[in-house]
Amino acid sequence: MTQNYTQDINLAILPGDGIGSEVMAEVRKVISWLESNHALSFTLHEDDIGGTAYDRYGEPLADSTLEKCKASDAVIMGSVGGPQWDNVDYNKRPEAGLLRLRKEMELFANLRPAIVFDALIDASTLKPEIVKGLDILIVRELTGGVYFGEPRGIEDLGNGQRRGVNTQVYETYEIDRIGRVAFDLAKKRRNKVTSCEKANVMESGKLWREEITKLHAAEFNDVELEHMYADNCAMQLLRNPSQFDVIVTDNLFGDILSDEAAMLTGSLGMLPSASLGETGKPGVYEPVHGSAPDIAGQGKANPLATILSFAMALRYSLNLRSEADEIEFAVQDVLKSGGRTPDIIAEGCQQISTSQMGDALINALDQRFKKVA
Repeated sequence: MTQNYTQDINLAILPGDGIGSEVMAEVRKVISWLESNHALSFTLHEDDIGGTAYDRYGEPLADSTLEKCKASDAVIMGSVGGPQWDNVDYNKRPEAGLLRLRKEMELFANLRPAIVFDALIDASTLKPEIVKGLDILIVRELTGGVYFGEPRGIEDLGNGQRRGVNTQVYETYEIDRIGRVAFDLAKKRRNKVTSCEKANVMESGKLWREEITKLHAAEFNDVELEHMYADNCAMQLLRNPSQFDVIVTDNLFGDILSDEAAMLTGSLGMLPSASLGETGKPGVYEPVHGSAPDIAGQGKANPLATILSFAMALRYSLNLRSEADEIEFAVQDVLKSGGRTPDIIAEGCQQISTSQMGDALINALDQRFKKVA
């Protein structure tokens, strides 16, 4: 049953750079459709992030924008970056705005689903029988590990030699909270978690394995748990990806494994993501693809990854699972109909624009809603 809200759902909308404003316009269509067909009311607070924010505020994320995000129920954003900001100071670059947003909102869990839609199965570089029906969720720890550990830096050793240092550091609470997210999500899926590290050669990996095992025994022994070395996981993702349900891993390995899993789908432009903090705090939802400045303003961008990111917001931040299902099923219907943006065009399909893809999705939602009604 659709949840009946007595007050607005507050969304912070950050289109970002490049194609961001184009794809976000199609998300707005979906929001309007939900308001018209469900007992939902959305209040949208739009602002800039990344290069557009730098041009407007002199910062890639203004304090006022951050406050809007913290006060929201969820943040929907596009990608950031573009060549026109390549020469600004490092701490003013578009990507710095995204990193600050994650840090200030304490978003420690990154969720990246890798789903192979039947209509796009031939786009994968793997055989159809290997990837058919693939549905993996990678849960990546986002605020610790080698990307943030100290000491770090590059030092001059003299005699023409230099040394680069990065430190892999994890504490129990960081492992515990990301493990808890993975186990909770697995309960809503196929009830299996694969925890990946390098416990054979890294003390941080040994700690990771021990703490995940302890958490599993204490609170989640009804969920299947397996441990796997990260390099073996990389191989198994190509050999037999259907063995996985939820993969939980650290920041570095999660960065690598999620990109590998994304390419199993053969369509980077179709993939959403979520970054979550503690329960009850707003999450940030964004497409995996970049800002694509080379096609900005041309109506060629695929809006489905951003729309699917919005569906993740409905599922994980707003507890509107049936509405999220509606959108995800409608995306499959659109792909089956043969209308494709240039990034997913195939023989026998009709090329359509960004706006036409959004309209096709609304039509698919209408058709599904009529059948249910």
